[in-house]
Amino acid sequence: MRRSERRGHGGGSGKAALEEEEQPPPPSEPNGASPPVTEVSPGRCRGATPGAAATAPTTTTASTTTHGSRRSTESEVYDDGTNTFFWQAHTLTVLFILTCTLGYVTLLEETPQDTAYNTKRGIVASILVFLCFGVTQAKDGPFSRPHPAYWRFWLCVSVVYELFLIFILFQTVHDGRQFMKFIDPNLGVPLPERDYGGNCLIYDPDNGTDPFHNIWDKLDGFVPAHFLGWYIKTLMIRDWWMCMIISVMFEFLEYSLEHQLPNFSECWWDHWIMDVVVCNGLGIYCGMKTLGWLSLKTYSWQGLWNIPTYKGKMKRIAFQFTPYSWVKFEWKPASSLRRWLAVCGIIFIFLLAELNTFYLKFVLWMPPEHYLVLLRLVFYVNVGGVAMREIYDFMDDPKFYKKLGQQAWLVAAITATEFLIVVKYDPYTLTLSLPFYITQCWILGVTLVLIWTVWRFFIRNITLRYKEIRRQKQEHKYGKDNCLSNGDGHPVLADEHSGNKLREKEL
Repeated sequence: MRRSERRGHGGGSGKAALEEEEQPPPPSEPNGASPPVTEVSPGRCRGATPGAAATAPTTTTASTTTHGSRRSTESEVYDDGTNTFFWQAHTLTVLFILTCTLGYVTLLEETPQDTAYNTKRGIVASILVFLCFGVTQAKDGPFSRPHPAYWRFWLCVSVVYELFLIFILFQTVHDGRQFMKFIDPNLGVPLPERDYGGNCLIYDPDNGTDPFHNIWDKLDGFVPAHFLGWYIKTLMIRDWWMCMIISVMFEFLEYSLEHQLPNFSECWWDHWIMDVVVCNGLGIYCGMKTLGWLSLKTYSWQGLWNIPTYKGKMKRIAFQFTPYSWVKFEWKPASSLRRWLAVCGIIFIFLLAELNTFYLKFVLWMPPEHYLVLLRLVFYVNVGGVAMREIYDFMDDPKFYKKLGQQAWLVAAITATEFLIVVKYDPYTLTLSLPFYITQCWILGVTLVLIWTVWRFFIRNITLRYKEIRRQKQEHKYGKDNCLSNGDGHPVLADEHSGNKLREKEL
């Protein structure tokens, strides 16, 4: 059993989360893939000891609890227990290479006399040393593929990015914008936002060359980005309804805030047809199809050198980049007030992170096509899935997950810090009053949500509790009126034994 794949969600580095149940290994198929595992009764258990490689193949579940019950949404996993060099810890190796590199820079390399260059190189070196420490020593998260070190790396990148945002937050507006020149000399210059509104005619009869030129003008690089973004978001959230709500609500936010950012000014068909239906809708549909395949996939793993055929080995290498196991998310927002508030909070954080994408490049003067904007999106792609899994575990099993996961905590902190930067750097834009009709719409929407929340989790519960108590009292009263107890304690009906009762009274 691979040491890094058996660990607790919040445990130390390499700490296992699966208690092993030894079973004989199934025979290998000709293509090198293991046969499907037989589903057993739901049962999951946490707390197995990790570290050393297991010698016997095991059939385990994706995540476990101390009380020995497995969630019905979790897949069963078979692992033959192979532990190769790829899965072993290399803390001393990394420390030796790091020390040799620093020694070479110190003893053999002449330090340049350029202060700015030395400052940049020193900052980059400090970040790299921190990343080396984090990749080898940080706690593992819920994901283990393609390798736990990959997710530890992005956890450390989250810390570095949050510290960078804190530094920007404590600068003046002018210094913060000019500081971006140290990253890219082309930054620090105000750039106009592109207006996506303009002529909104789908068919322009005045243009004899190409009447559909408005549609082709909108088909830029952001169209495939929209599709790919929502495909990945669907894999993170794993729920069709939540994805559609976030997609539609963001379009309403663009309508509401187009007086603040010209970038939000789009044609109606750009909002609802190209965005919601085509790009977002198609991305969500493909994401749900992928989720269906992942939920039905057999999670049976063999060591690469235990697979006899080259085709099987290539297939095993490709599957290394798929999940080690699978958990189907069942958010059930209406089942309890805690889950309802958690789902509302997730939707709010998603929408705020989306808005931060546009507002940050607006206040920091970064063009939409700049590589920093793309790197931020790549960052959220890698940390978002881990954060969502940690949030779901914390919400679904609070008895075991007693605190929010580390990646989810950092994502929430980063989103809040980004918003604070926007507030500080351009409060004038944010304080532009909403149009009156938009304000009325939002007040109506928030009021309806609050009314439904109060009715669903307070008034309805009180009413149901009152009806249940009243029903129990009526049943108890009916039982007392229609049942009597005879001498040996057996209940007898009053109408059947009224004569015996009268005779007993006479005696």
